[in-house]
Amino acid sequence: MKPTKSDGIMDTIKTVFYAVVIAILVRTFAYEPFNIPSGSMKPTLLIGDYLFVSKFSYGYSKYSLPFSLPLIGDRIFFTEPERGDVVVFKWPQDNKTDYIKRLVGLPGDRIQVVNGILHINGEPVVREGIDDFVTEGYAGTFLRTPQYAETLPNGAVHNILEETDNGSLDNTPVRVVPEGHYFGMGDNRDHSNDSRVFGFIPAKNLVGRAEFLFFSVDGKAWEIWKWPNTVRFSRLFQGLE
Repeated sequence: MKPTKSDGIMDTIKTVFYAVVIAILVRTFAYEPFNIPSGSMKPTLLIGDYLFVSKFSYGYSKYSLPFSLPLIGDRIFFTEPERGDVVVFKWPQDNKTDYIKRLVGLPGDRIQVVNGILHINGEPVVREGIDDFVTEGYAGTFLRTPQYAETLPNGAVHNILEETDNGSLDNTPVRVVPEGHYFGMGDNRDHSNDSRVFGFIPAKNLVGRAEFLFFSVDGKAWEIWKWPNTVRFSRLFQGLE
């Protein structure tokens, strides 16, 4: 028998339905894309970066599900994050907004910033000055920001920006990370709303670990006609540290 027009329409509907279901499953349980709207994680992440976050890295909570459906109590299949992981989580102030920071404090840690230097359990974290981070300003000018390589106690190394060691967030009291919580900081230390401001990150708020960049554009991504001049090709498919 020859296929009818209605058969073709039904096949198309089924194909679209299956594609949507697969996309939802992948986004929920495997990888979810996010984009970076602010500069709080410079130099690691830039405004206009697009990255994939692994949802399975720390197990699943209700925040892993679409619309944060309350189908999971606390967390299931939980794996403890490692110090230095770049994580996406729901902002504890509203449990809705997606934030991305670097975990520097684990449960039981004593965290303090003294004259711009991070201290973990009473010990200053080693930081070493490296080449300035250079960005293009207005009218062809260039801005230079002091950059450091910071080495966490577990050996994880990443770069941070620190314009001054006497800013409003460069001296903090000692904060003890409670059980089931974490302390996150932005790599752009003087321009980050992080645990120094809003407090600890509950484990249940973790969405996943940032894995790699798949796209980066210095401008509006939807303006495809500008891509030849705005896509940061050197950042494509870059792993995150």
